[in-house]
Amino acid sequence: MQSKKFRPTHRFHPLTAAAAVACMTVPALAHHSHGNYEMTEYTHLTGTVTQLHWINPHTWIYLEVTGDDGESAVWALESAGAGGLVRSGVEPDEVKVGDTVSVRCHQLRDGSNGCLLGFLTNAAGVEKEWD
Repeated sequence: MQSKKFRPTHRFHPLTAAAAVACMTVPALAHHSHGNYEMTEYTHLTGTVTQLHWINPHTWIYLEVTGDDGESAVWALESAGAGGLVRSGVEPDEVKVGDTVSVRCHQLRDGSNGCLLGFLTNAAGVEKEWD
């Protein structure tokens, strides 16, 4: 008995490849949405850095801020990833735990203590974009 060679019955179709790429791209785009932040205005905060997470895909700064009522609250500030920050001129040693910094950020739409960090003025008085 002779063996038959396997021959696919369907050929590669460019449209199939395009659809597969599109399916993989959608989650990546959804991940970078800023829809949960109020993007039309800035919130201005000054406080002390309590934590700094210099990581990818997003850098996080936790800032202890004293409100007008004298009560302190910790704000979580989301920023660009470590690689993107370095490429835009922000170095990891520019902000340290214990530093007093000022920020302009886009607060979470629900009003909680979280922001998308736009600009940060470090302890040396130098302002840089962090998004």
